[in-house]
Amino acid sequence: MEQTQREAQRQALAGVKVLDFSWAVAGPMTTKTLAVHGATVVKVESNLRLDGPRVAPPFRGKPGRNNSAYYTDINTSKYSITLNMTRPEGIDVAKRLVAWADIVAENFSPGVMGRWGLAYPDLKRIKPDIIMISSSMQGAAGPNATHPGLGQTLGALVGINHFTGWPDREPLGLAIPYTDVISPWFAATALLAALEHRDRTGEGQWIDVSQFETAVHMLAPAFIDYAANGRIQQRVGNRSPYWSPHGVYRCKGDSPQGDWVAIAVTSDEEWEGFRRAIGASGEGWTRDERFETTLGRVRHAGDLDALVEQWTVDLTPDEAVERLQAERVPSSVVATARELHADPQLAHIGQFVQVDHPRIGPHAHTHPAFWLSETPAAFRPGALIGEHNELVYKTFIDMPDDEYARLAEDGVFQ
Repeated sequence: MEQTQREAQRQALAGVKVLDFSWAVAGPMTTKTLAVHGATVVKVESNLRLDGPRVAPPFRGKPGRNNSAYYTDINTSKYSITLNMTRPEGIDVAKRLVAWADIVAENFSPGVMGRWGLAYPDLKRIKPDIIMISSSMQGAAGPNATHPGLGQTLGALVGINHFTGWPDREPLGLAIPYTDVISPWFAATALLAALEHRDRTGEGQWIDVSQFETAVHMLAPAFIDYAANGRIQQRVGNRSPYWSPHGVYRCKGDSPQGDWVAIAVTSDEEWEGFRRAIGASGEGWTRDERFETTLGRVRHAGDLDALVEQWTVDLTPDEAVERLQAERVPSSVVATARELHADPQLAHIGQFVQVDHPRIGPHAHTHPAFWLSETPAAFRPGALIGEHNELVYKTFIDMPDDEYARLAEDGVFQ
């Protein structure tokens, strides 16, 4: 889906120019939000050290640096240039790109940009109103700022692993680098505020995003419980300390990992609806005096869960949900990726946008989790590595043809 000039002019961030040094997930997801809403985002890459998602599955066809659906989804609508930052000439070119930009984005370990002479004070000398955003693991300063790691290790440090799993088993991590997909929403919001501030005052600023800090916000109830009561919350699996039945229950099906339904009964009214949904098959145990009150159901959650699963195991997830929702009981199938792609609600809102990539063909990209009615997002495929070298260097920063040819020949654009 090529973005037309008219579409670009209608977008909320049309005219905003971003020099994007970010890689992996957290930084690129931030700048993707800017790019699909009209910002001109130039992603700086190098064939000497590839961005990890470029060589990460899933691939369409053979694995290769331009065949990753993972990469193109989180780098939609950007321009790609290659630049060898180990060469002084490469750093000089980067500084010329800084003069072109409104925003410089990076998510390296603290100190990397400074070693290139591109720390915030250096950028200000080039362009006084520049906005810089750094999104590192634990922030730019402090005793642990330089600790290495990735999203999976940060999930453990934040405490997500402590709360994930069953009380009688070891902590579980999540299947994704969860912290990487939290911080971009904080970062994009901060950038919009910085742009508004610059428009009012003419002042740029440096935004220091700690992925550790942003992820901690997701565990606020546990922190409040400790601050107020001195209580350290523990893993509880899928149960709730307040409601029951509250969990995920096995259903009839042939999926290798099983088929499941999620049920959350949060009031006496919903418990009555649950009784009606089960009908005669649960007439005996649903009237058990142990389960007459919310407190009783929570106290005997183990016994209740076993009885609930005796009912769900004879139904498909869809059948269970149909009966439960007919009685206004909160419930849902536990969806697979295939079911999400086929979900009618997601299809209605357009969550998956079909984009035709030159190497991997048409495939689904994720839309940001909000829609702007007057200035909608528009999508172009993720770029091939270095695809826009000539356009960016010759047009965006007016590099003469002979200089471009010389630097290319000398390996500065590797």
